Amino acid sequence: MSRNTDKKKTKRSQNKANTTTLGEATGFSKILDFTRSEKVHFFLGIILLAISICMAWSFVSFFTTGAYDQSIIENLRSGDMENQNELFKNAIGSLGAWMSYYFMNRCFGLAAFGIPLFLVMLSLALMRAYRVSLLKWFFCIALLTVWSSVALAMFVNPIVNESHFCLGGEHGLYIGDFISRYVGLPGLVAILALVALCFLGYVSNQTIIWIRKILNPTKFLERVKFTVTNTAKEEDGEQPSSYENLIQTEEDPEVFDDPTAEEIVFDHQEPAYNEKPVVIDDSDIKEPAGNSKGQDDTDMDIVVAEDVEKADGQNVNETAFENMEPYDPKRDLENYHYPTLDLLQTYESDGKPYIDMDEQNANKNRIIEVLRNFGIEISSIRATVGPTITLYEITPAQGVRIAKIRNLEDDIALSLKALGIRIIAPIPGKGTIGIEVPNAKANIVSMESILNSKKFQETTMELPCAMGKTITNEVFMFDLAKAPHLLVAGATGQGKSVGLNAILTSLLYKKHPAEMKIVLVDPKMVEFSIYAKIANHFLAKVPDENASPIITDTSKVIRTLQSLCVEMDARYELLMAAGERNIKDYNKKFIARKLNPEKGHKYMPYIVVVIDEFGDLIMTAGKEIELPIARIAQKARAVGIHMIIATQRPTTNIITGTIKANFPARIAFKVSQGIDSKTILDRMGAQQLIGRGDMLYLQGNDPVRVQCAFVDTPEVDNINQFIAQQQGYLEPYELPEPPVSESDGMSSGSNDADLSHLDPMFDDAARLIVHEQSGSTSLIQRKFAIGYNRAGRLMDQLEKAGIVGAAHGSKPREVLIQDDMSLENLLSSLR
Repeated sequence: MSRNTDKKKTKRSQNKANTTTLGEATGFSKILDFTRSEKVHFFLGIILLAISICMAWSFVSFFTTGAYDQSIIENLRSGDMENQNELFKNAIGSLGAWMSYYFMNRCFGLAAFGIPLFLVMLSLALMRAYRVSLLKWFFCIALLTVWSSVALAMFVNPIVNESHFCLGGEHGLYIGDFISRYVGLPGLVAILALVALCFLGYVSNQTIIWIRKILNPTKFLERVKFTVTNTAKEEDGEQPSSYENLIQTEEDPEVFDDPTAEEIVFDHQEPAYNEKPVVIDDSDIKEPAGNSKGQDDTDMDIVVAEDVEKADGQNVNETAFENMEPYDPKRDLENYHYPTLDLLQTYESDGKPYIDMDEQNANKNRIIEVLRNFGIEISSIRATVGPTITLYEITPAQGVRIAKIRNLEDDIALSLKALGIRIIAPIPGKGTIGIEVPNAKANIVSMESILNSKKFQETTMELPCAMGKTITNEVFMFDLAKAPHLLVAGATGQGKSVGLNAILTSLLYKKHPAEMKIVLVDPKMVEFSIYAKIANHFLAKVPDENASPIITDTSKVIRTLQSLCVEMDARYELLMAAGERNIKDYNKKFIARKLNPEKGHKYMPYIVVVIDEFGDLIMTAGKEIELPIARIAQKARAVGIHMIIATQRPTTNIITGTIKANFPARIAFKVSQGIDSKTILDRMGAQQLIGRGDMLYLQGNDPVRVQCAFVDTPEVDNINQFIAQQQGYLEPYELPEPPVSESDGMSSGSNDADLSHLDPMFDDAARLIVHEQSGSTSLIQRKFAIGYNRAGRLMDQLEKAGIVGAAHGSKPREVLIQDDMSLENLLSSLR
């Protein structure tokens, strides 16, 4: 009985100790998270900036008040530092007097101004107002401060003979005396000069070139001779020659044998063509008539006409725009701030693999045992632990067939008691075979750890999509602009929606609203509704005043896809007019003011089209959906339109051959059957994933296994709320008017317009149609700047009034009234 009591007490004490340790660890992690916060860094930067200003102000005040304050500090009495009697004259008070006395007098003298300079750079870096290399700045300012202190104390101070303090401070005086006692003043000068040259060489490579030119005596004498000659020519009124011509005309073997002569040759370009000498034969010269000697003594003045002054521009039509400053597409929202990382959640593990050596050794022994039971020997085994998967790389012995190991997949899974393993035989680029085994304890990969990585922060991708981490715990991301279209598939609840949110989140963190627009298609009505807050910043839609920025209706999906086709064709026309092949080069040319906006040119943002539940759309609309998607996928990559379609039913009647051929990038989450994996990836493997964000990314030959980053709905809501609170555009990005068909409800048989309640713009619209002799809804929209719905109602009323005829597909309607007089008579009869 007593043993049981002792065991219970021991267990309680252990639990209490573990709880205390866990609490301490949690508290320490909270402290670390607090110190890493961007807000803390920003306010710390403001504090350091204020300190640096006060320090510099006190240093300046020391020049006039230093002598008076120094006597008080050196004979400091109790209560003097409180400055109750206002004894100190420094502008920053007693603290400024003591600070300036210590740094200016006791330490570095005038060189102490380097300390507030470094504090300013440190504060700017903390506030992220200016990106600097703090280590380089610290090294340079520290070296410059010490060097200046010694130089001022030993060489400038004796000349100035400052009374109340040494210009180099006591530090400079002490170091200078210490060195001069060993090497004398000439040695001190040599050391200072050597340090200065090394410092200048570290700061700029031009220092080395400059020293080489000085140390070359031949070149130095040539330049002196050239300078003296030119001076004499100028005094005589002659045209001075250039040093380059002197080098090219004089044949000096010493100059061309010199190793630096090659630099001079590269500094001056050769002529674009070689002029051949003109040879004149005396027999070809004919003497003028009446002159037996063939020569006239009359003087002739030769006047050379001046060349026409050329303009600076390269293109006559674009010169006025090139002289302007580069176009900034972000200027409309110049105060826009990108989302901050504190909007995302962090986890304790944060994607860092937890290595359980007992588990690893047990798995290794089981793998070796199973292989030996089937007569397969291996020469080595190596384990790479990832967030959720461990990759065991085995090297089979000589003579072992790979097919034998590949057929043991189920036997190894049974021995390891794993959810499912995946064998890669062989691993591409390696002479090993891979066995992927799920970890007993899976770690969550947070979106914050991915976006906070150096790889994502410093990426140069146009549309970076950060997905998660690989088995080797490396951040995995791809460029959607080079994909150029993405197909996502997976069973319900395996992480497909989280993957789409991860893609959208990484794009929102990297792109400005002026650089990217998003078209969201959500037949389920609940997946993308959270993004409606940023409609005026990032979303695009068809020109319909009542249309939701999140497209949920199948008929509106068709109109949106048709509108994107029109946008694609219009962009190709702009590229053709600009002589460019892709949107990146076109936008560079437009930013450089080489394209005239008056000719229709404009800055073109990337458009990312995300379609969820593609299978539901195919079942509802079929070919009407598939055809425009295939057309966009085939052509739109060059003009910056990229598509992402997702489905939970990867069957061949949904993911057809046309879709697969135009979507080379694929993401497969866990599926239930191997046939589904073949439909997505053209190979098996997706059915062996473990779910919960475990995915395969394929773009090329071999898929990459990735643990998708987890971004929760509250995190996405925080990001959208952060963006929505900032200034945005007046309305979402407007796509062009799609082609009008009879199915749009504008045929004569379905016209139920009410002429008793005419639109206030009816008369103006009628006069416009008659004047232009062209009846189209887009013309009314464009001229009166109204929405599609109102323009459509106006067209219905015009048709019922007999002004325009019935609709004929996408062609303009026939105008039935030819002159203004007939129109006015008709309008008066309708009133």
